Amino acid sequence: MAKTTNYLALDLGAESGRAIVGTFDGKKLVLKELHRFPNGPVKVGQRMHWDALRLFAEMKTGLKKAQEIYGKLESLGIDTWGVDFGLLDAQGELLGNPVHYRDARTDGMVEAAFKRAPRAAFYRATGIQFMQLNSVFQLFALAQAQSPQLAAAKQLLFMPDLFNYWFTDRAVIERTIASTSQCLDPKSGKWATAVLKKLGIPTQILGKIVEPGAVIGSLTAQVAEETGAKGLKVVAPGGHDTACAVAAVPAAIKNYAYLSSGTWSLMGMELDKPVVTDASLKYNFTNEGGVCDTIRFLKNISGLWLVQECRRTWAARGEELDYATITKQAAAAPSLSAFVDPNHADFLTAGDMPARIQKFCKRTGQKVPKTKGEIIRVALESLAMKYRWVLERLEELTGQKAEVLHIVGGGTQNKLLNQLAANAVGRPVITGPIEATAVGNILMQMLATKKIKSLAEGRKIVRASFPTDTYKPQTAAAWDAAYQRFLKIQG
Repeated sequence: MAKTTNYLALDLGAESGRAIVGTFDGKKLVLKELHRFPNGPVKVGQRMHWDALRLFAEMKTGLKKAQEIYGKLESLGIDTWGVDFGLLDAQGELLGNPVHYRDARTDGMVEAAFKRAPRAAFYRATGIQFMQLNSVFQLFALAQAQSPQLAAAKQLLFMPDLFNYWFTDRAVIERTIASTSQCLDPKSGKWATAVLKKLGIPTQILGKIVEPGAVIGSLTAQVAEETGAKGLKVVAPGGHDTACAVAAVPAAIKNYAYLSSGTWSLMGMELDKPVVTDASLKYNFTNEGGVCDTIRFLKNISGLWLVQECRRTWAARGEELDYATITKQAAAAPSLSAFVDPNHADFLTAGDMPARIQKFCKRTGQKVPKTKGEIIRVALESLAMKYRWVLERLEELTGQKAEVLHIVGGGTQNKLLNQLAANAVGRPVITGPIEATAVGNILMQMLATKKIKSLAEGRKIVRASFPTDTYKPQTAAAWDAAYQRFLKIQG
């Protein structure tokens, strides 16, 4: 019988964090969630923060549980959401709680930045989709405000890098998470210092970049004593959760598109080189770093955030509904009645999402959804239509035809959305694995520790280990006609 090996994935999303152990027996990978903890913004005054210290404590709790249960772990890897960061002083101390990407400090910063660094030149230097939440605009906001924290900072670390630093006492920046910042040149792989200097951003705080799959170091003596995991290696698996999720796509053919479905929907293709052209700028597409020397050419879409915020709004009014209930109500609602643009600025920040969806429909001359089911149906069908628009642009910009759309991540549990996506894009949709981020995290640890030799070998393991579902397009004519209406309300 083959010897089993155990890997710990610490996966932090915008709603929750998990400690998941992956056990590999030589053929299949099995996951077990040991610890789950909530995550979300903490508002202090007018500012929204992440509770980084509590998150670190929760991760240590997960590590301690894993050590107690499994006895021996090969390594651990951390992945998180993108763009947010912490600033360290000369003594390596955190200068303040990291700020949440939905904080209002970046309001107006994109337009202000373009006055110093014109949009086209800015894009040519970074190749990243313009979104006000990007790290570069957060840093620009600090520079504009003459932030004392920024003035005192000696080192910037993105969220997974910050946690890696606290685990190992080694301050490095992993490439995939760095690429989300819009501070990196995707062609040279170096910091885009010329643009950053125009924006007044101190470039000396941007440190050494390591590749996904690098072994950062071992646990500090203090963390090892707290958790019992003496000598444990810490691997940078792909610090950005989407990089890990894409690594776990169980593709058996080359011509496919992927969609990492969760709070955000990130839809793209895996390429060998970045696409930085006038056309990709026009459509505001992004070139983020992938694992194993790849580029994730994609578009960020405000995914199930719309549904999550509707649910939160109703819960605040005393109407606590689980996702299964509201999805069932949406399935029973009329189809293709109205649409919103999920990426419209109206839907970026927290607030009364049902009312915002209704106002958008009214303002654009469409039928206004009234019931909860109708509102969620509009949100889900709008997402599906946005997937079609993005897929068409991907094929146009790359010259590649996607024969199938692979959807991975927690959003694959919404079977209604999966079918709507197939209807909209007009080609088969294959869903799974659900825990793609944790799976990709573990695959990169296996590469780092030489348990497997290639990403292709890892994806073969994914196909052997986790079930998938296939959804075929339905009612094509109705969706084609409705898509023309959707195009009219695009921002």
